[in-house]
Amino acid sequence: MKKLILFSIFSFFYISCQQKEKKSKEIQSPENYIRYATGLSIQKQDDFSIVTVSNPWPTSDKKYTYILHQPSAKIPDSLQKYAAIQVPIKSIVVTSTTHIPALELLGVENKLVGFPNTDYISSEKTRTLIETGKIREIGTNQSLNTEVLLDMQPDVIIGFGVDGEKKTYDNLQQNGLKILYNGDWTEQHPLGRAEWIQLFGVLFGLEEKANQVFKTIENDYLAAITLAKKATSKPTILSGAIYQDQWYLPQGKSWAAQFLDNAGGNYLWAATEGTGSLSLSFETVLEKAQNADFWIGPGQFTSFEELEKANPNYKHFKAVQNKNVYSFSSKKGRTGGVIYYELASNRPDLVLKDLIKILHPELVPDYELYFFEKLK
Repeated sequence: MKKLILFSIFSFFYISCQQKEKKSKEIQSPENYIRYATGLSIQKQDDFSIVTVSNPWPTSDKKYTYILHQPSAKIPDSLQKYAAIQVPIKSIVVTSTTHIPALELLGVENKLVGFPNTDYISSEKTRTLIETGKIREIGTNQSLNTEVLLDMQPDVIIGFGVDGEKKTYDNLQQNGLKILYNGDWTEQHPLGRAEWIQLFGVLFGLEEKANQVFKTIENDYLAAITLAKKATSKPTILSGAIYQDQWYLPQGKSWAAQFLDNAGGNYLWAATEGTGSLSLSFETVLEKAQNADFWIGPGQFTSFEELEKANPNYKHFKAVQNKNVYSFSSKKGRTGGVIYYELASNRPDLVLKDLIKILHPELVPDYELYFFEKLK
C-alpha cells in the first residue's frame, strides 16, 4: 500500500512536470530574427519555425501563419490550426521573378519546377533550366494551370498577389497543395525586400547560408550609405514619366525614394507622404523639376529618340538638355525581361552603388553601373 501511494505521488509530480514542460513549450515565443522586413516574421523553435506573413498585398487585412517543421517535429496543440509544411522542401514553384535571385543566391535554383510566364525570367542560370525542360510553364499569375500544378505536386507554391484575388490558390489548396504567400514587393525599406531570402532559407533548411548572404548585402548597403555621406553636393532629381496624360513618380516614403536619399540625392518629391506613386500633371512636374540635375528612372524609355517621340515637351527639362537621364529599362535578359525588375529588390547594395556612381562618380571611380544606363 505504501509503495502504491509513493508511486501515485511520483506519477502525479511526473505528469505535472510533463504538463508544465509541454505548456512552456507551447507558449515559447523566441524573438523574431527579421529586422528590416515589416511583413515577415520568423520565430525559430527547436524543430520547427513559425512564419507569419502579414502584408502579402497592399489591401490585405489578414495574417498568414505557417509552421515549417522537421519530419519528426511535435507541433504544439496551439499551432495545429495553421498550415504545416515539412522542410527541407525538395521542389518549389514560385510566381514572381523577384523570387528567382533568392533561389540562385542559395544555390537551389534546380529545385524550381514551375513558373508562370517563363519568358519574364532574365537570369541565364535559370533560363538554362527552362530551356532544358526542367522548369515547366504554368500559365499566368491571373490564371495558373491547375492541371499542370496538380500533376507536378510541388512541395510548396510561393504565391504572389496584388489585390487579394486568390481563387486559384484556394482551389489548389483544397486539392492538397501547399500555398505560402510572399509579400516581398510590398516592403518599403530597401533591405526589407532583400531580407525575404530568409524565408527561402527556412524552406530549404539553409538558414545559416541565407543569413550569411543577407548579412553581406546588408554590410555592403550600409557601407555605401556611409560613403555617400562624404559627398560635397546634393544634386536634384526627377523621376518617373507620363502615362496616359499623368506623370507617375515615387512618393517620398517609397522604396525608390529611399534609394535616392541614401545615395546623397535631393529627390524633389522627398517630402511627400506615402509609399506608392504620385499622379501629377505635366505642368506641375515641369514647374518643380525643370532645372533638376538628373532624371533617374524615366519609365520604359531607353533612348532620347523614344523619349522625345513620346512627348516633345520633355526637351524642356535641363536633365534632358544636358543628357543626364538614366534608365534601368535598357538592360534586359535574352527573352526581354528587365533585369532590374528581377534582381534589384534582392540586391539593394548594387542599386545604391549605381545611384552613387550617377550622382557622385568621384566617390566610386572604378565602379561600373550594373542596372542603370545613361540614355543615348
